[in-house]
Amino acid sequence: MQVDILNKEGKKTGRTAELPDDIFGIEPNDHVIYLSVKQFLAAQRQGTHKVKTRAEVHGASRKLHRQKGTGGARKGNIRNPLYKGGGTVFGPKPHSYDIKLNRKVKDLAKISALSYKAKENAIVVVEDLKLDAPKTKDAASVIKNLNLAEKRTLFVLPDYNENVQLSLRNIPTVLGVLLADINTYDIVNSDVLVLTENAAKIFSEEAQEAEA
Repeated sequence: MQVDILNKEGKKTGRTAELPDDIFGIEPNDHVIYLSVKQFLAAQRQGTHKVKTRAEVHGASRKLHRQKGTGGARKGNIRNPLYKGGGTVFGPKPHSYDIKLNRKVKDLAKISALSYKAKENAIVVVEDLKLDAPKTKDAASVIKNLNLAEKRTLFVLPDYNENVQLSLRNIPTVLGVLLADINTYDIVNSDVLVLTENAAKIFSEEAQEAEA
């Protein structure tokens, strides 16, 4: 798949980037995308919810009245769940929501999400950004020139660049991530995927290594 490389003004440079079909041209698998997104969202939950049982709430352990002969229901102590201030029955306890997912399934989900973006023509390749200092205005200008100001954009960088990362961070509709850190949820949750020229080259190099 050939994609035109744009410059920071949003114009074609005359160069193209080759996006391998093994990554951007497969038949997407919706189910593994669902599983991967489900795992990502589940992992965001802290799982620190906690309620007190009747053994943990404050209150005397004395039996309120005798078992029989009162005409009322039998009761234990004031910490009984039936009373206001009593313990909670079957309430939530701290636990992890993380879901186990095989590496091959996660990789297939990521490739499927990338293939969807390619099918939707929602992939833009731009020449590498070089900023002398962190400046949101400069990064926002590039996004505007690419006609992506109103779209949720996933901006993929080949390696960490502090100036670029800090410049993208304050743009509400843009998420700047490293190529090594992209995940299925971020791809699916974006309208457009923006790859820098070097990031696109890495995809091609990885596909060639896999074939060899």
